[in-house]
Amino acid sequence: MTISSSLTGLVYEAVAGIFGAGLSWRSDMRRRKLKRITRQNWLSHLDVVCVAASIGSAVALLAALPSLGTDMPSLLKPVTFGILACALSVLFLWSEGKHQVQLQRPAGIVLGEWLILSGFILSATVFVSGAAFTPAVWVTSLLFVALGGLTIATIVPRFVRGEEIHRILDRVADAGEFTQQEYAAPTPECPYPERWKMLDAQSAEIEVLDFLRSFIETVKPELIVETGTFIGHSAIKMAEGLKANGFGKIVTIEYDPLVFAKAKQNIEESGLAGWIEYRNASSLDTHIEGPIDILFSDSDVNIRESEIRKFLPLIKPRGLILVHDSSSSFKVVREGVLRLEEEGLLSVVLLSTPRGMAIAQKRDGRT
Repeated sequence: MTISSSLTGLVYEAVAGIFGAGLSWRSDMRRRKLKRITRQNWLSHLDVVCVAASIGSAVALLAALPSLGTDMPSLLKPVTFGILACALSVLFLWSEGKHQVQLQRPAGIVLGEWLILSGFILSATVFVSGAAFTPAVWVTSLLFVALGGLTIATIVPRFVRGEEIHRILDRVADAGEFTQQEYAAPTPECPYPERWKMLDAQSAEIEVLDFLRSFIETVKPELIVETGTFIGHSAIKMAEGLKANGFGKIVTIEYDPLVFAKAKQNIEESGLAGWIEYRNASSLDTHIEGPIDILFSDSDVNIRESEIRKFLPLIKPRGLILVHDSSSSFKVVREGVLRLEEEGLLSVVLLSTPRGMAIAQKRDGRT
């Protein structure tokens, strides 16, 4: 009878754990848009498995609580300590997974962190239980921590050396694009960035993209110059506005050849290529036949001020300059725009979006 009850309890706990792990796996796969294992995403699949294993363990331990009877409450009991440790690790790893989806963490970082946490949790659980630290416990704990540290030491330097724009290209090629929560951190002027949405951390926020189309339909420009095409989302949105107006042209400039190739593909597939002239060049070396109605500056943050100065003489007296990434998080862009205002060259309005948008008009010749 005792053996039968014990086996029944173990089966119940195992089923509960598998069910919890399965739900976690399904949810994480959906938010990451993972479908099949490829050469690019196998580490991401392991990250999903690690989180699922932690949630499954926590659920299995929760299922074991009734078997403790009245002897339950203390955190110094191995089961209750294990539940707390698993829950805290899941919260941390799930948050890291969110940053991975936004391409702010390398694939495999959750695996490395999970291994390190598992090693510490194993040792801490043995300590709480009052059991002796056997060689097997020491070796297992150290092995987990060492493997986790080695994993992180292997993937992080390569991630840091790489460029975000190319990581986005890899993700788009592997899983396509999808709407997700804005990645930017809160700022004094925009304390709730999570209210906005994005496709990726390089393209403008989805709400800003929609704003660009409405802006073009409202202002009705003849010539728009965009610096920093990236993969073409903003150019396509502005072209939608031009098409609605029935006239106008965009000259969009992208320096990186790999990114330019993807932008060209997206523009041609959009059916709006007739409204867009795309160039693979540096904005600082590009010749434009003015006059310019709208300059949309969204290139490398370190050259925004220089390119505004370059194109300023070509902008019409009542022309407009839009500068993305002008929030207080992007100091080099914000300070450059405000410096142009202090010099009397521009009048500036700063919109409080997650990454910031400055709308400016040059003062010279304005009536």
